[in-house]
Amino acid sequence: MMEAEGRKSRLERDYVYIKDRPSEKMSQRTGKEVRPRSPTLSISTTEKWEEELMEDPKNRLALSALSSNDPKAVLTQRSATIANTQNFNIKIELEGAPITNQQSSGRCWLFAATNVFRIAIMKRYNLKEFELSQAYLFYWDKLEKANYFLEQILDTVDVDLEDRLIQTLLEGPAGDGGQWDMVANLVEKYGLVPHALYPDSFNASSSGALSGLLTTKLREYALELRQLASRSTEAKQSLGATKDKMMREIHLILTLMLGPPPSPKKDVTWEYNDKDEKFQSLTTTPLTFAGELSSQASIKANSGTNVHELFSLVNDPRNKYGQLLSVSRLGNVVGMRPVRYVNVDMTTMKTACISMLRSNIPIFFGCDVGKFSDRVSGIMDTDLIDYELGFNTRLGLSKAHRLMTHESAMTHAMVLTAVHVVDDKPVRWRVQNSWGETSGSKGWFVMSDRWMDEFVYQAVVDPRFVGNEVRDVLKQEPKMLPLWDPMGALA
Repeated sequence: MMEAEGRKSRLERDYVYIKDRPSEKMSQRTGKEVRPRSPTLSISTTEKWEEELMEDPKNRLALSALSSNDPKAVLTQRSATIANTQNFNIKIELEGAPITNQQSSGRCWLFAATNVFRIAIMKRYNLKEFELSQAYLFYWDKLEKANYFLEQILDTVDVDLEDRLIQTLLEGPAGDGGQWDMVANLVEKYGLVPHALYPDSFNASSSGALSGLLTTKLREYALELRQLASRSTEAKQSLGATKDKMMREIHLILTLMLGPPPSPKKDVTWEYNDKDEKFQSLTTTPLTFAGELSSQASIKANSGTNVHELFSLVNDPRNKYGQLLSVSRLGNVVGMRPVRYVNVDMTTMKTACISMLRSNIPIFFGCDVGKFSDRVSGIMDTDLIDYELGFNTRLGLSKAHRLMTHESAMTHAMVLTAVHVVDDKPVRWRVQNSWGETSGSKGWFVMSDRWMDEFVYQAVVDPRFVGNEVRDVLKQEPKMLPLWDPMGALA
């Protein structure tokens, strides 16, 4: 009896409880100890990390540099700034001038589009410099977006207010950004005017107050329309009249803050001096002036390109190439052209771009301008900023992964005017920006080809410069992406 109890006592003494000592499981793949995951962060652990970090002289130097300066400036690689010169062996003859400036607004897409349109006009009218009115399109875009938003609200009154779709609609009911198909709608419905006939007002070049006021009113209108739609049949019948009243108020705000724009169908007179300093005068309507871009004279002057026929190629590696993509409920003009993208690989996109540049045609493109770029030097290059050097960590997301995690999207639109090709491969691209002459090289940026691969998502091309298999994609029924998809981002 006593012997049995002695054995029991020795067993209890020698037994190791799990709570007293962690299990030392070994990884079958690496042969190393696998420690259990801790859901909390230990102060002692962070202290140990810091002690080990500061033991390395390189990290002490990095601390001194990175804590006192912009990390991008510290980690900028001189080799990248030297390699990205403004020298190109394929360049369009007329790039367009002056360098434009969107100032404190999100109108890059309108600037990029009008910078493409103006080339044909400058050739047609023998101009040294010319600028179209971005404010004119901005005015009508804001009005159309407000109407488009209210129609989306009326079409979704049975969807719960907390649903992701409704919340996404409410996030930016009338923002400054847009897409190529949206500017195409505006030009088709309202035309174009020279900048001199409708220059920027304060609220066009500094749009924050205008956009904020419109957003507040449209959110208020959205709740009012939803509430009205939930009432009796008689109340629902008044929705049209209520919406008309709302749109009239939006029109009032826009007109008082931007100024009354020229009427699309009424004559305006544009007086100018041509390249030979000869006085000229043209009386036309905005719609007729825009329609001139499709005239035989303009098409001939623009190397055979009809700018009204251009369409968007995109590179979205999450989705199948050779597929037509669209974004549900994304647009600006009700009943007109939806946003459509032909999804292709980067080789197809770049081949079309090079062919267009060889034919003297500028290219509207959409990208994520904030990644590995410098606003002052105007350089966009994946080798520009060496994060691994400064932080001993590599940014390893692929282009598809960046889209999947909302790490990247189209945030800016600009224009390609030249490319440097070596051994039939592009090396760098010349970019016309709309941030004024104080950014980049007097307003011009340079983009490495590797940067284009990683951060360019869209190029608007002439159908003549892609194969039948690409053009035929436009005949497909599009795959509809949700409104919150990164491809729904507005540049």
